Amino acid sequence: MIHKLHPDVLRVELRYYIDNASDEELNDVYTFIDSKTPPYEWWNDEEMVAELERRSADLRSGKVKGVSLEESKAYLLSRLKRNEL
Repeated sequence: MIHKLHPDVLRVELRYYIDNASDEELNDVYTFIDSKTPPYEWWNDEEMVAELERRSADLRSGKVKGVSLEESKAYLLSRLKRNEL
């Protein structure tokens, strides 16, 4: 007979299992969990879509300046050169 363990005990047991699992066992656990988790579809998330629309409108109206791709790349490259990333 299998009885349910307290969630705190399960977390400890699972951490121990994961910390000591072989690469193959980790892959098996991940595959099982991934098969039980529906994929996140941001386009069906009303809150996410509303936030993206708000940000897009702010950029189009000039309310927010935004950052160009070139500015983003220059910033990231400068951080990489300083070993900050």
